[in-house]
Amino acid sequence: MKLIKIFLEELDAAWKPLGDEPIRLRLIGSTALMLQTDYERGTKDSDILEAAEITPKVKAQLLKLGGPKSPLDKKYALYVEVVLEAILFYPRRPVYHPAQDLKLKNFDVEVLDLTDVVVSKIKRLNRNDIADIRAMAQRKLLKQDKLVERFKSAVDAFSMDARAEELDKYIANLNRIERDLLVVPESEIEKPDWLA
Repeated sequence: MKLIKIFLEELDAAWKPLGDEPIRLRLIGSTALMLQTDYERGTKDSDILEAAEITPKVKAQLLKLGGPKSPLDKKYALYVEVVLEAILFYPRRPVYHPAQDLKLKNFDVEVLDLTDVVVSKIKRLNRNDIADIRAMAQRKLLKQDKLVERFKSAVDAFSMDARAEELDKYIANLNRIERDLLVVPESEIEKPDWLA
């Protein structure tokens, strides 16, 4: 069984109900990929997207039971990190799927769609991000047309943001993925008129 599943099951078993269970947890990043595919790699954190369901009490208990330096972190070298949605580069309407083969009492776990995970990694595109994307490409799970479509949706969502000037970097990162990992011609992405 995958480490992330064991981790989530133990988190669920240790959870002290707050009255709003089951609580929806939306996972992003590499853990979302691992829960959708046969892929597995070492990771130090499991990113949970901050949402309405993540009240201050829920967040406090999540971090106490499974956050950095928690018992679960010490046991598995894996911890929960709650991430603000506003800092992510991802499509305007991100797609989530119920996590398969994960039956928990206190949580309904959803995972960010594989292509949307890849789009969210384009912003940073570090060594682990490249390894994750390469694994999806090697498994033939990442399709250029869908990747470009979802990337354009993220550009639309991001274009009115103060950070929109970073789009050149993101477009270069997308082209790198296309060229080096998917081995397909690079796409031309139009930037908003005010940035062109």
